[in-house]
Amino acid sequence: MKKIFTFLLSGLFFVAGPVLAVGRLTDASDKLNNAGRAAGTTGLSNVGIIIGQTINIGLGLIGLIFLILMVYAGYLWMTARGEEEKVKTAQKIITASMIGLVIVLGAYAITFLVMSRFSTQ
Repeated sequence: MKKIFTFLLSGLFFVAGPVLAVGRLTDASDKLNNAGRAAGTTGLSNVGIIIGQTINIGLGLIGLIFLILMVYAGYLWMTARGEEEKVKTAQKIITASMIGLVIVLGAYAITFLVMSRFSTQ
């Protein structure tokens, strides 16, 4: 029961956090643009877009790592030939990979929300 409550509470933060941040994104974008102009980076269109693209690339690489872990765990499970220790190891890897995948997808959703708010100007 405690795990279900923790899961639901963390889901609430994934939903409520971006909703609460919507009103402040315009101010943050203006301040980032002003800081970029003051630093002399006139060739860059928007600092927020560059930061968001960098975060998206990093999240994509992390997603690739999780895919490799899932393939490895599946291979380990299929070649276990009934050995309980190898099966349990594969199950632990799959469980950890799925939790990591949920975290990465949540981070990607938040980054996408922020990117869409910065690029509407």
